[in-house]
Amino acid sequence: MNKSVQTAPARIAHIGEAAPEVSLEDHVPTGRLLAQRGLFDGPSEIVGNKLYAEVTRGVAHLERDSMSMEPSATVSMNTYFGRFPASYWQRWTVAKEVAVELTATGSGKLTIFASDIDGYTRAIVVKTLIGVKDERLSLTAKIDRFLDGGALFLEVETDLGQRITVEQVRWTVEPPEKIRPTAVVICTCNRADDCLNTLEALAADPVALSGLDAIYVADQGTDTVDSRPKFAEVSKALGDKLRYIQQPNLGGAAGFTRGLFETGRQAEHANVLFMDDDVLLEPDIAIRLTAFANRTSEPVIVGGQMLYLLHPTYLHVQAEYAELENLAPAQLPKNALSNADLTGVDEETGKPNRQEIRVDAGYNGWWSCLIPSEIVRECGYPLPMFFQWDDIEYGYRAKEHGFATVTLPGAGVWHADFHWKDWDDWHRYFNLRNSMITAALHSRFETKHVARVLAAQLTRYLLSMQYGLAATLIKAVEDFLVGPEILHDGGASAVPMIRELRAKYPETQRHPASAVPGLKQGEQPMVPAAPKPLLTRAVLVKRLMYQLLGKHAYDIGTIPAEDATWWHASLFKTAVVTDANQEAVRVRHYDRKAMFRLAREGGAVLRRLINEGGTAQAAYKQAMPELTSRENWARLYKL
Repeated sequence: MNKSVQTAPARIAHIGEAAPEVSLEDHVPTGRLLAQRGLFDGPSEIVGNKLYAEVTRGVAHLERDSMSMEPSATVSMNTYFGRFPASYWQRWTVAKEVAVELTATGSGKLTIFASDIDGYTRAIVVKTLIGVKDERLSLTAKIDRFLDGGALFLEVETDLGQRITVEQVRWTVEPPEKIRPTAVVICTCNRADDCLNTLEALAADPVALSGLDAIYVADQGTDTVDSRPKFAEVSKALGDKLRYIQQPNLGGAAGFTRGLFETGRQAEHANVLFMDDDVLLEPDIAIRLTAFANRTSEPVIVGGQMLYLLHPTYLHVQAEYAELENLAPAQLPKNALSNADLTGVDEETGKPNRQEIRVDAGYNGWWSCLIPSEIVRECGYPLPMFFQWDDIEYGYRAKEHGFATVTLPGAGVWHADFHWKDWDDWHRYFNLRNSMITAALHSRFETKHVARVLAAQLTRYLLSMQYGLAATLIKAVEDFLVGPEILHDGGASAVPMIRELRAKYPETQRHPASAVPGLKQGEQPMVPAAPKPLLTRAVLVKRLMYQLLGKHAYDIGTIPAEDATWWHASLFKTAVVTDANQEAVRVRHYDRKAMFRLAREGGAVLRRLINEGGTAQAAYKQAMPELTSRENWARLYKL
């Protein structure tokens, strides 16, 4: 996999043009397969080294690919990026052992430890070094006794008078007969600088880059990536691996699918690695996902994990699944970590927050996700949903065809914290509409149950004076009932439509907290929220009766984002609510006329869903082969 980095200019395809071909052929391995690197520091000062190596005793100097230790020191790599996820390798791959290869200078002790499902550790291999100089070493551990959980990690220790430098730590496994080509696809839209930062991170890491055969950038914006001066520099660094494509804005689904589309016309066997444009990239994720995919016993979707960019030591979720008929994504399997500080401890057990127990996923988010071409041939291309739930739908479709999804611990990128994104936005339309389409395709889709779920959401929105959000829900259900023809244009027309619809409702607009229209600073008292009510249904009925009668406990008040629950917001006639992103506020004002109108419209469309949902379900299933065909995507790309 040590292919030289080319320096030819990028190949550019404009709207309506096919991307220039790139060589995507199997590679004959020249040595052991690199599964992951043992790094000691992060790719950015923002994230630091806490997730890479821990100095548990004495003094050590940590750099990206090396460390130097003073006497009487210990460095443990029992960390998020330092651990080798042995349980996942034993469950899903054919690898029987893994070697830790490194270069050492000095004296000290090297130990490979194994952990179990309870976090207890045991020494597997111990090597004592005395006065070595630039010596390349290899320590081998079996990948066994990890089926339900556990990991492997390296620890280095010095004694009195000893110093040691360790560098180029590599975890390697036996390679397959042929190594599959890998193409990265980055979808971007008006995030030119973010996209260039991600490309630059790949270009700056020759080890990660050497394992990639092509990098597709699907640019769907008007502020294009190639308009930046830095594009020429990055293009030269990436060479002829880079394929820059301009295409219509059809959302993330179309951006990522373009990589599958281009790879599908050039290679029979290949891996396509999806990557968001706005991540802080750990380039080693490309090594970890592609190596794992090259050693699985059969094709699987291999996904990376998301770490919070604003809180870099926090893991979003270990793995997740969806409750389809409840239209609920991001559900936690038993024992899965969520919103966990990976450098902290669990408050209940007192144990470190480590992913010891193996957890199986239902799907993986497309912020970093690898899909083998065999799965695409069997399942078809993603649905043209624009965005939201496209990754969930594809994961469950693959599952129905017998393909699993693995969310691999230690393969992570930093992405903007999800809980800092406000739910009351135009993208909620796609979330709701596409969740219904996914449920219709991959569940029994009991329409009465789905209608009850939506009715509960609608009621909460109306009580919270989120009339634009209620209108968004109603429109999403209406468009779901239109049937598969709603996806004919890939969602292009839905974006301006839903923005225009929501603009009619004042509370969808954001304002600076220091300049709220029509209100003075002293007119906005902060009213503390009560805890979540124990008798939820009784409180709900009470709040509904008060709103129907136009009664309110408070005329006006300010509500922090975390307190903006329906049982608190419904107490106010006017509420100034902080946005989840903490950048602005919105003013919710009780509107009895709008509430009654939206309640009537919502009730009518939910009755339609109960009566017509089964017909819509059958139509989506019938249209699935055509919607997910190569021909349909070629039409959408205007090729």
